[in-house]
Amino acid sequence: MSRKFRIVLVLLALAGFYGYRYYQEHAGAPDTTKVAAAKPSAPAPLRRLGSIAFTPCTLSPSFGAASVEAQCGKLVMAENPALPNGRKIALNIAWVPADDEGEIAPDPVFMLAGGPGQAATESYAQVAPAFREVLKKRHVLLVDQRGTGGSNKLVCKDDAGNATVTDENSDNLDEARRFTERCRDVLSKHADLRYYTTTDAIRDLDAVRKAIGAQQINLVGISYGTRVAQQYALRYPAGTRTIVLDSVAPNTLIFGNDFAANLEAALDLQFGQCGKSPACAKALGNPRSRLDAVMAKLRSDPPLVRYRDASTGELREEKLLPGDVAGLARMYAYVPVAAALLPLQLNEAANGRYDGLMALAKMLQGQLSDLMAFGMQLSVVCSEDAAGLKANPGDIDSLLGNQLPDFLKAQCAVWPRGTMPKDFHTPLATKVPALLLSGEFDPVTPPRYGDEVVKTLANGRHLVLRGQGHNVIGAGCMPKLFAQFIDTANAKALDAKCLETLAYTPPFTSFNGWEP
Repeated sequence: MSRKFRIVLVLLALAGFYGYRYYQEHAGAPDTTKVAAAKPSAPAPLRRLGSIAFTPCTLSPSFGAASVEAQCGKLVMAENPALPNGRKIALNIAWVPADDEGEIAPDPVFMLAGGPGQAATESYAQVAPAFREVLKKRHVLLVDQRGTGGSNKLVCKDDAGNATVTDENSDNLDEARRFTERCRDVLSKHADLRYYTTTDAIRDLDAVRKAIGAQQINLVGISYGTRVAQQYALRYPAGTRTIVLDSVAPNTLIFGNDFAANLEAALDLQFGQCGKSPACAKALGNPRSRLDAVMAKLRSDPPLVRYRDASTGELREEKLLPGDVAGLARMYAYVPVAAALLPLQLNEAANGRYDGLMALAKMLQGQLSDLMAFGMQLSVVCSEDAAGLKANPGDIDSLLGNQLPDFLKAQCAVWPRGTMPKDFHTPLATKVPALLLSGEFDPVTPPRYGDEVVKTLANGRHLVLRGQGHNVIGAGCMPKLFAQFIDTANAKALDAKCLETLAYTPPFTSFNGWEP
């Protein structure tokens, strides 16, 4: 396998799992959100929530979403709970106060970010509109999971200082393993990598709950955050009032094993929309057949493509490799609005015009490197999933193949592993009220995952949102239903008929858009 094919697959597959939120209004990926402290001319006023002191701050994305005014504080935790006097981690916490200070419900909402490797304070601005109704009565708390954001972020870097998960000179698994060893050795100078797991994270969450003086909290997990929410509800049921699982990852899931098959199924569903449109079928043919033909061409004789760099406007010339198209298809599949571009671009490529695919692929790759704390991600995956990783012979001819499980095995062979409870991968069985959300076209956490999880949730309900992809809490009337659930703690009583108005995204039939 070529160097860039492996690099692209790992960056795009790892960065995507459990919750890389793609802005629907942009073809490219968003820059990671920054947390910028406010700079008042006078000392910032202190506010307290329980025992934690907060000062004003702004959750300011660099691109694509409005900033959010918040209060920021810290809670110091022992890195190793068995060594309370040992090294400490200052958890970075943001508090978005409720609108009405006079009638605040005692149970705040905690948003749990995806990844693993995303930070809650860096992700919240992207989904903040979905919390507007909730904020009328409840505070929202954002805790950067240890190893992410402002909580001792664990980032692997290449020789040029760029965040990545492998070495740009890596041609094989041995090179990937050596790079991982170098990253391990650098990060181990300021972190014991065994203590950055989901189990450590939920211990931190419960410490924050106690520190702010809340008897119970409402957990909203997005993608990987759904694993965190389920583990918290399992270990701390008395502290859990409700859970919302958006893009559900079952406790039984082994990270990486299903990615290739899930993507194939999602692309078939999304490309199937072209067949239902006479204009698309006539203009573009069968997108799946086009994709297969393009991939066959790239594997046998990758073309040299002249394209314009979307960031600089400069003309460049490079070979278009299979990993470029596989990664682009995977990430665009997360959001059907973006995936609607693919049939047109695949038709262009089938006719020998590859510049559009190349420009989109390179734009996406260039904007992904800082999205995830990959050191933290490896601590989670290697501790919780590595033992169950396995290649699937049926995936060999798929877009992603078996490269991801093979690559993770190589990395995890040299990465320190923490411990996990023996029942970590057992299904969550609880009476805690639960609302589960899935997108019909989700390429990484498909609706069948939600169907599996809800079976053991006595007070759970699973909603599948028509025509949607990954991370759906902000789609259509879902924010209203989400707020109603948090108020009532009764998912089964929700009137979800408003979701029937969600429409499928038509595929582009030309560069002017889709047919009216």
